[in-house]
Amino acid sequence: MISPMNDVTGALSPTDAKLKQAAVQLESAFLAEMLKSAGFGDAPEGFGGGAGEEHFASFLREAQAKTMAESGGLGLAEHLFNALKGV
Repeated sequence: MISPMNDVTGALSPTDAKLKQAAVQLESAFLAEMLKSAGFGDAPEGFGGGAGEEHFASFLREAQAKTMAESGGLGLAEHLFNALKGV
């Protein structure tokens, strides 16, 4: 997980918090695309979900990707944060 500390209390500075949030959002978008490529959320061929099926499947993928990224994901967000911060 991302844990750069800038003061004694262990809280991130406002700038670092924004960088961390942006890094997690970028990892989440990356993971959503990877899940889409892997077929996550696709309905079995036996069902004919109609026009909205793909749209709602994208919501599922995005929610899963966000949860994964916020939980540490692939570690991409940490590397992005450190690169943006210049560590």
